[in-house]
Amino acid sequence: MKRTIFAALALLIAGCSSGSGGKTLTGAGSSFDYPFFSKAFDTYSHQHPDVTVNYQSIGSGGGIQQFIQKTIDFGASDVPMNGDELTRAGQPVIQVPAALGGVVLSYNVKGAPATLRLDGDAIAGIYFGRIKSWNDPRIKALNPSANLPNAAIVVVHRSEASGTTYIFTDYLSSVSPEWKTKVGTAKSVSWPAPASVGGKGNEGAAGLIRSTPGAIGYIELAYALENSMATATIKNSSGAWVTCSPNTVQAAAASKPNVTNTDFSIVDRPGARSYPISGYSWVMVYTKPADPKRGRMIQNVLQWLDGNQAQQIAASLHYVALPVNVQASAQRALQSMNL
Repeated sequence: MKRTIFAALALLIAGCSSGSGGKTLTGAGSSFDYPFFSKAFDTYSHQHPDVTVNYQSIGSGGGIQQFIQKTIDFGASDVPMNGDELTRAGQPVIQVPAALGGVVLSYNVKGAPATLRLDGDAIAGIYFGRIKSWNDPRIKALNPSANLPNAAIVVVHRSEASGTTYIFTDYLSSVSPEWKTKVGTAKSVSWPAPASVGGKGNEGAAGLIRSTPGAIGYIELAYALENSMATATIKNSSGAWVTCSPNTVQAAAASKPNVTNTDFSIVDRPGARSYPISGYSWVMVYTKPADPKRGRMIQNVLQWLDGNQAQQIAASLHYVALPVNVQASAQRALQSMNL
């Protein structure tokens, strides 16, 4: 069986040697970022043979917890740390965007078109468990020419605290006042659909969708494209049907040019080309690292990650290069580290 690029890159990173006298920096968190970070950090280590960056895809919640516990040099999450998490960190934290991408609804339905149309009401209905079969009239009305089977819908979600879950539930809260009130927006929620299963990481969720007939779930775009998975075309807030792509994610980001770690949501943005489930992913580092020399190494890596060379690597893997103004803001924030 052909090994995916993600597995290959994971082995490459794991086997990379820092060489004599070299240093290994460790990061953990978002699986949303993993395809990008794997290739980017491997490139960095080739350019700087004295530094190896070991990044573990454990989910945004796990990355934040390890960062708070100070067992890693930097964390990554698709939602910035909240007030409670920052308090538990015990010292000032810098948070900057590092990646920009889209979350797709991917499905495994025999006979369904490769770009099934779904609107906010249908997606909320599926995740509430009210739309239970693929030939439900509400789905058929959106796809009148599709030959949809009378097959049960299996709802796939993330099993751990996940920034991708945050982006997806942020979207659901935006299109469904009932979802916002009853379920909410968070890295981890109580999923109401009875026929639902959880997968760990974007990797695990993608695997569940691929192996489960009738499944639908939310995953980062790169995972769907790498595995040739069907993805839904979604009706956005301007009434346009939009398929996720780097261009449509870029359009969503362009509609909100300035983002901060307290005002960062770009879901359900206006514009005919805006993909409605888009989001930034963030990296976090302590403003004053305990070891200034190690802190300088972390600063160098993260400034490179938020620079043009690394962002072009992101673009080559179906992400979107960070807008120039966002890159500049991140560079200024990282430069303010107390070293």
